[in-house]
Amino acid sequence: MKTNFKLLFVLPFFALLMFSSCQDEVMEITETNEEQVFEADSEVAELMSKVATYDGSKDNIIDGANELSLKLPVTVIANGEQIVVASVEDYNKIEANFDAFEDDDDSLEIVYPVTVTLRDHSEVVVNSRTELDALRDNSTDEEDDDIECIDFKYPISFSVYDPNFQVIDVITVENDTQLYRFIHNLEAGVLVSLNFPVTMIYADGSTIEVHTYFELARVILEARHICDEDDDNDYNDDDFTIERLNSLLVSCPWVVHDLRRNNSDLANEYREYVMFFFENGVVKVRARNGDMLTGEWSTVMTDHGPKITLEFDTLVDFTLQWFVYEIEPGKIKLYTEGGNRIILRKNCDVAHEPTPEQVEAILQECIWRIARIYIDNNDHDQEYIGTPLKFESDGVVKLRVNGEFITGTWDILSTSAGLALQMSFDNRPELNLYWLIRVINEEKVVLVNNNSEMLLRRHCPDNDGDILYINDILIDGLWNFALYQIENDILTDQYSMFSIDFFANGGLKILNPNEQVVDYGAWLAYRNEGLYLGLNFGLDSGFSEFNHRWKIVEISETRIELHDLSSTGLIERKLVLEKTL
Repeated sequence: MKTNFKLLFVLPFFALLMFSSCQDEVMEITETNEEQVFEADSEVAELMSKVATYDGSKDNIIDGANELSLKLPVTVIANGEQIVVASVEDYNKIEANFDAFEDDDDSLEIVYPVTVTLRDHSEVVVNSRTELDALRDNSTDEEDDDIECIDFKYPISFSVYDPNFQVIDVITVENDTQLYRFIHNLEAGVLVSLNFPVTMIYADGSTIEVHTYFELARVILEARHICDEDDDNDYNDDDFTIERLNSLLVSCPWVVHDLRRNNSDLANEYREYVMFFFENGVVKVRARNGDMLTGEWSTVMTDHGPKITLEFDTLVDFTLQWFVYEIEPGKIKLYTEGGNRIILRKNCDVAHEPTPEQVEAILQECIWRIARIYIDNNDHDQEYIGTPLKFESDGVVKLRVNGEFITGTWDILSTSAGLALQMSFDNRPELNLYWLIRVINEEKVVLVNNNSEMLLRRHCPDNDGDILYINDILIDGLWNFALYQIENDILTDQYSMFSIDFFANGGLKILNPNEQVVDYGAWLAYRNEGLYLGLNFGLDSGFSEFNHRWKIVEISETRIELHDLSSTGLIERKLVLEKTL
């Protein structure tokens, strides 16, 4: 915001003539003619007046108006705390009070009476909130067209002429107040001209010297929009440019501290989600479970300050055009009308992606079961039930099929799209892809390649007592099909003559009544929000109907009951296995 100069006592025009004449300071006074006369209704006079207009936006945190300002000192009650504002720096005390709590509704009361300075530098004593509101409403009817991105370097002077254009006096102007009143009190018929050269000061502190009215008008017009005048009644934005905002967003990850949509508190749902902004307009949000959701972001400067647009296909609560209403060290607050808010906290210690070495270490910690796999949009789940992957330190990867390992190679690659897992198996071409690692954490890995996707779940049976118990029971003896039921249909008789022999290596055999092997398969007991038993007899087997990840609902040393549940939790199938005694 533009710094306003201290108000000085200003005399009427002709008294000012007398007060300012005969100055000791030597000024360059150029002879003039009729074309160089300064007129109050000229374009250059109007521009000079706008530069000298009083800017009241510096205390918007108190009065909420750009066209007026409270003369200091003033006392306010902010959220019950009395604060004496004796200087511009004390506005920060009010802001700190407002920022002390994230979820409170801030309140501020002014202790009256107060003196208010208006855009024409006049002062009015205000005795109540009603009087201030009325004054503010009247003031805001005027267009807020003051120019704050450039100032005059004072003093400047005007020459006064007689009708023959002979200099009879010199008027020296020391500040904005005197300049504004000089222009607006200039009577018709009084012949004056501005004495050049005049130095102008830009908002960034640089200067330019002008020598004619034409140059002066051009410089002022060009400077009107080269800075943020902070007239958006948003005292928290700290005059951030779009460039600075973009640089801040991409500098580090941002952790979601609070989120509200349509006045609904979603903080518990999204707290600790992490946002990663990239210079190419991509934004990624990592959920607490490690899922990474990708969207787009862009920024633009509006009349109400910076605005961030977020667009996600699935993360609808983030998808909106958000205004930036506060930026402070380590924190950004976003809002839109209708009760929508996001509070982000900067955390440079959060890693967007692990290093290749970290990925390799995670993959080698345990074996990984293939929980879901689509190749070219085709479902291959049934083929990979009970077939976990084991990544070894020497670049060897093993896929366990029917208790035996198929050996391949693996590597972690750095690509322009991120880290990728490359696997190569001689007889599993569908796995031989450059799998981009979309999510990786201690519990799961999500891999994608165009229209293909694979989900791996961590499986560490040696650390799970329940899984060890199930494994020990299953491999100890033969198991018969005691019940097979689809809804109300009992189909047990079709399979009751067969038995299953489970092996510790994850393979199984189907035996006929003569204990002859009639089929082979794979099995895997695992935990996934409950205990499950995966059975896989292959796609062409007479037992392929049992290819499923069955939920274990009951287990003992002689009996195990398995359910196939619908998406709503209803029992669609039951399978009961009982040990042969």
